Amino acid sequence: MPLLSRRHWTHTLSLLVMLLVSHSASAGLPVAVGGEKLPTLAPILERTSPAVVNVFTRATVEVRSNPLFNDPFFQRFFDIPEQRNRTRETQSLGSGVIIDAKKGYILTNNHVIKGADTIKVTLLDGRTLEAKLVGTDADSDVAVLQVPADKLKDIPLADSNQLRAGDFVIAIGNPFGLGHSVTSGIVSALERSGLGIERYENFIQTDASINPGNSGGALIDLNGHLIGINTAIYSKSGANNGIGFAIPINMAKDIMQQLIEHGRVQRGRLGAQAQDLTPELARAFDLKQRDNGAVVVNVIPGSPAETAGLKVGDVVVMVNNRPVRSAEDLRNFIGLLRVGTEVNLDILRDSKQRHIVAKIEKSEVAKIDAAKLHRRLSGATLATLTEEHRAYGQVEGIVVLAVERNSPAAAAGLRKGDLVTAINKKIIRSPAEALALRDLEKGRFVLNILRGQRAMYILLR
Repeated sequence: MPLLSRRHWTHTLSLLVMLLVSHSASAGLPVAVGGEKLPTLAPILERTSPAVVNVFTRATVEVRSNPLFNDPFFQRFFDIPEQRNRTRETQSLGSGVIIDAKKGYILTNNHVIKGADTIKVTLLDGRTLEAKLVGTDADSDVAVLQVPADKLKDIPLADSNQLRAGDFVIAIGNPFGLGHSVTSGIVSALERSGLGIERYENFIQTDASINPGNSGGALIDLNGHLIGINTAIYSKSGANNGIGFAIPINMAKDIMQQLIEHGRVQRGRLGAQAQDLTPELARAFDLKQRDNGAVVVNVIPGSPAETAGLKVGDVVVMVNNRPVRSAEDLRNFIGLLRVGTEVNLDILRDSKQRHIVAKIEKSEVAKIDAAKLHRRLSGATLATLTEEHRAYGQVEGIVVLAVERNSPAAAAGLRKGDLVTAINKKIIRSPAEALALRDLEKGRFVLNILRGQRAMYILLR
């Protein structure tokens, strides 16, 4: 009997709730409860949504035929005509944010417009405008577009350095091509890196739903100010699992300014390599109170790091008053600084804290077409090593920047990322030295190759 009574009351309460909901739906939502207005995000969205655009791209890609069909023996044996590569058109959808209404500048992600032949943006008022690509930076996944400045509305920028975990945020974008959609949540974490999404990572993590098509859209605070550009989700299934990432607007703004001024990002170099400070290394260096940081393992002669007095064994713990937890943190902080910028480094040396100042210098990368070195290297590009390409202890050689598919260089066994350390047993330090050897050496070429932890020879006749 008591069990039946509980069921009866549950059923009665359910009916009452349904009646109340039905009444509210028919009469419209109440504007106040107990004399107080209901909380709503609508006023913020009314101000900011016009600054968020939908980005549509079209591109023509080459569809390669099966290499087997182009084999002369195969063609003769089966009487198959020569195959030609076909092309097909691809489309992509994304989002963007109007940053400067007077000049028509729009921020979005590089991966949204990568490879596009045409880019169009649709505004909230229904207008569709053709966009020009101002510049793009694949390493940070930032791109800048420009459209005619005709009755546009931009969005004010916040200081993303003031963000805290727990702050409320709103994501606006174009998920799945549905048009303007809004989700809300909080800042889950800050300065997320090491995710392998981009080369330079310093993400805002949020649980506001970010889905395919949201990329390049706005992450705003409750003041209606832009705090980030939505970029990626963390998901094994492709569905949203409550972990999304956005590029902080302070970082995106600096990259945008460089793209507008130079058409590309001019990154500099410090000239030092580092690895994570592990508990074992901390004990070896008598740093028992520290469990993170970046240990300097190589300082390049003549570099800003050497000029500033940085030494192998130093532990970098702060960069411009920002804590360094790992070698990746150090790489990210330095990689996002402009050429000519002074950087303040707090280090530990012999268990004592020191402060040094270095000046970021321009990193010059000389490139050559490898076909100039040998005809069997056609399709490859060689370049001087930068800190990014140098393995620990490996400071001589040139790097293979790219190898075209089905090219003679690929057939010879060359791979992107290979380090060419010597030619005919003679050490080379630059593409210019390699070209000088070409003029001296006749006949065969023997390349010393370092691929990861593996060394090998490639013989060219």
